[in-house]
Amino acid sequence: MRSFMKTWIKPGLILFLMVSVSGCMSTLGSKKGETQADKIKERKTTAVYYDFEDILIPKDLKIVEDATVVVKTPGYTSGLLTLKGRVEKISLFNFFANNMIKDNWTMVSQIKSPVSIIMVFKKSSRWAVITIREQSIYTYVEAGVAPTLEEFPSSGTVEEFEKDIFN
Repeated sequence: MRSFMKTWIKPGLILFLMVSVSGCMSTLGSKKGETQADKIKERKTTAVYYDFEDILIPKDLKIVEDATVVVKTPGYTSGLLTLKGRVEKISLFNFFANNMIKDNWTMVSQIKSPVSIIMVFKKSSRWAVITIREQSIYTYVEAGVAPTLEEFPSSGTVEEFEKDIFN
């Protein structure tokens, strides 16, 4: 009986001490007074706002400078932001569908094809069109923002209206 105790008790005590010490070591890694909410805040952000303050963009997408045109005036930004990345088309669709609504955009329409998705959103004074195109290596996203035109002039042609706006 004595040999049984020597054979099993000693290794059992050593195993117990090892487990106890390793449990204490995991608490040493956290900062004093750090809560679970603090740990969540330390995580890296997965999305950012670029030129448009209310259109969130996944960080996996990078700006294509030579295909981006953004016009900033006091109190207003419009234009076309072109991005590319290795992200699945359906994942981007879900991202924009969820986050545009969180930023108070209303989805007006969507068109899906095997190659691309077009999403149209509206706010009181602007429109946003998100186009997602899958190509062989990258997926391209274009986020276009333009002001809402209250109404076309009651007299005159569209050409005269365009002349007034663009000149």
